[in-house]
Amino acid sequence: MAPGHVAYGLRAQYGLDVPPETVVAWERGTARPGNRELTALAGVLWCSPGDLLAAATTLREHRLARAMAPEDLARRVGVDTRSYLRMEESGRWRGNERQTAALAEALGLGPRELLNATGRDEELAAVLRDAATTRWQAYVRPAAKLLPLRRDHLEEVLQRLHADYQARMVATYSWGDSGGSGGEAGREFLDRIVDHFWALARL
Repeated sequence: MAPGHVAYGLRAQYGLDVPPETVVAWERGTARPGNRELTALAGVLWCSPGDLLAAATTLREHRLARAMAPEDLARRVGVDTRSYLRMEESGRWRGNERQTAALAEALGLGPRELLNATGRDEELAAVLRDAATTRWQAYVRPAAKLLPLRRDHLEEVLQRLHADYQARMVATYSWGDSGGSGGEAGREFLDRIVDHFWALARL
């Protein structure tokens, strides 16, 4: 189908006044269709909205890929629709531990996908850095709010992170290093703390 045919289908079938130039921009990735436009575009092209998304990364894209209305997802997660849409539009998820687990289940998201979709990468990194450098036990609950992992598995991973970091710092002290290579090893570990977390969690 040429862009003009798609534009005609959107107008004739769904009442959307989308010019062919906009269809071309969608194809090239220089513009993105809104919710209504994406649903209509899928109808014109005889496919699902998910088929039009190369790789869903945001909450909105994951929801559209599963052809779920915002109110349906909000109901399953346990938040009101207006609050859910605000979080979806801002890219910042603010649900509690139970709601986060329900969101992951409703959208079929693994821990990494969930973290990316909810925009909480930096938040997790901060929690993990604190867990590694202080008492890890105090950060089990904050980490559990971000990721729906079994509590015993999460505790094991945080304890290992803490032990790995502390081992680097003990090595620094034993070498008599006053901020040289040993301190650098500790900083590098903290800079890549999320990668170490995923490796230990085997996710």
